[in-house]
Amino acid sequence: MEQKTLTGFARTELKKGAARRLRREGKIPAIIYGHSEPVPISVPANEFEKKYSDLSESTIITISVGGKEYDVLIKDYQENTMRGEVTHLDFFEIERGKKLKTHVPLHAVGTAQGVKEGGILELGFHEIEIECLPKDIPSHLEINIEGMAIGDSRHISDMSVPEGVTVLVSTDMVAASITTPKVEEEAPEEGEEEAAAEDMTAAEASAEE
Repeated sequence: MEQKTLTGFARTELKKGAARRLRREGKIPAIIYGHSEPVPISVPANEFEKKYSDLSESTIITISVGGKEYDVLIKDYQENTMRGEVTHLDFFEIERGKKLKTHVPLHAVGTAQGVKEGGILELGFHEIEIECLPKDIPSHLEINIEGMAIGDSRHISDMSVPEGVTVLVSTDMVAASITTPKVEEEAPEEGEEEAAAEDMTAAEASAEE
């Protein structure tokens, strides 16, 4: 289980204008929800971006707001894609000792022979939904692709799952496969297209006769 900390500030003004002012001040508007009343907060943008360049539901964050601490997971966020900035965050408060559902990344490990031969590795999932205690949340799950040839596939049932973690995806689902690369047909050259068009016109004229 990965755990980090973050500074939070209570937020009393909830209108759009107030949110814009916070962003100009270098803060990200956010909300904490879960088993208690929602808590509107803001967090320093530079601190958040430095610690959480990769947004993941598998990282427990302890947010300190006015002397009170909240253990949370990032559940959703809004982003200004033009600027590459996070503009709002949704944090889900967890209860230690109580199971929760979340998503963790799926990583392929090993080297597939089929990839060496020109095949393409395709993962059936980028993230896998799991259920476990907060202390048991893994940073990721793994599927071993060692020895896979072109045309081979491995399923959720073949994954390595840590003790205490339940995968909430059907074990029959494909986790990884090695596929044959698609061969793009060469486009006919300009002269060939004209010749084909002339042949078609001639054939149509013959048919009319």
